[in-house]
Amino acid sequence: MSDWMVTPSSPAGRRPRALSPLREHLRDTFWFAPTAAMVSVFVVWVGAQALDTAIVDALQEDRDYETLDELLRFAEDAKAVVSAVGSAMMTFIGVVFSISLVAVQMASGQFTPRVVRLFVRSRITKATFAVFLATFVLTLLVLTSFDSVQDPRAVTSVPLVQSVLTLCMVGLSLLLFVLYVNATLRLMRISHVIARIASESFRVAASMPVPTGGREAPGLGTETARVPHEGRAGVLRDVHIARLVRVARKHGVVLRLIPRIGDFVVPGMPVLAVHGGPVPPRRVLRYAISVGVERTYHQDLGFGLRQLSDIALRALSSAINDPTTAVQALDRIVQFLAALSRRPLDAALHRDRDGTVRLVQPVPGWTELVDLGFTEVRGCAAGSPQVSRRMLAGLDDLLLLAPPDRREPLLRHHALLRQAVDSAAPTTSDREFALRPDRQGIG
Repeated sequence: MSDWMVTPSSPAGRRPRALSPLREHLRDTFWFAPTAAMVSVFVVWVGAQALDTAIVDALQEDRDYETLDELLRFAEDAKAVVSAVGSAMMTFIGVVFSISLVAVQMASGQFTPRVVRLFVRSRITKATFAVFLATFVLTLLVLTSFDSVQDPRAVTSVPLVQSVLTLCMVGLSLLLFVLYVNATLRLMRISHVIARIASESFRVAASMPVPTGGREAPGLGTETARVPHEGRAGVLRDVHIARLVRVARKHGVVLRLIPRIGDFVVPGMPVLAVHGGPVPPRRVLRYAISVGVERTYHQDLGFGLRQLSDIALRALSSAINDPTTAVQALDRIVQFLAALSRRPLDAALHRDRDGTVRLVQPVPGWTELVDLGFTEVRGCAAGSPQVSRRMLAGLDDLLLLAPPDRREPLLRHHALLRQAVDSAAPTTSDREFALRPDRQGIG
């Protein structure tokens, strides 16, 4: 059990639901939803086939061969429709997703390659792909159920329910296709991409436990051992907090995560420090640490700022030259930093059910977050008055919100930006214009 913060979006006293590492990892994959849909549609088809067989058996027992003959004629018409759906669905899937992937590639080239993650994590994208594949598999299964016997007395199955189910799946596919096109078009609009990144960042911040002011909380005890990383090299994506807390409580120790979420770790690098007791079984600890090829939103407080900064940098490059997009990214950077301006940072404490600290997890500090959000963008903002004006306005707003002990990095970036503009602007009037704070850039 962890000590959670109360956010404006959650009622006072209610703890946000802990993010499951497994659920987050499945959201970052594209195979799970289609595979689950195809398995589910097979189960549904088995049930529908059994129901169709029961209907035929009941009609034959009642000797209602006239109704059976009508169902056979209906089945012939339905077979033509199902065959047409089956032959067209796979082509439809290929064309639609080829066009969509080209659109996503264009968006990633213009904004940042990390926006592909938004496409992969999109629920409507996965649902559309899953339903399309499930419809195609269903048509193949239904075609195997058509009986070549035309005699009502000898027929064993008439896929009535299966054909109706196929038509329902086609209707659902068309509905999801419309929603999917709308979602893909939104993904190509930078304002929606930036809003999604900010939303994910706030979700991570709201779900993290309340941190303390230092990386090592008092009372951890003497460090007795360090646990090295034994898996593959990669980015530390997340740790299974609940499992580590249970293990630490069982063995009466405190665990301290040494690298920060998002750090690159290699085999042999220490990842956990044990305080106050013997080392728990390393096998249990190894499976509580997840390493991947890239960073994820899960437990990574700085990943959203990293993406927003990348978008602003690419927008300010000479190849794109889109300062308005940089201003939109700065809007969200200022929003995120304002939300964290009075929150304790540097480390997070996870407690067991008795309130004892069992896991200490490092998180980015205030200075690190400010530098991440502004340093690289500031270096490119001197030649764009729109961006320099927006950044100055954002820094002024943060200076009003931040407590006195957190104003130093803001004042430093404020002074460095003024120096850069003074050096880049050719005339005094240009310098005065570029250094005039404006929340709209050039409003």
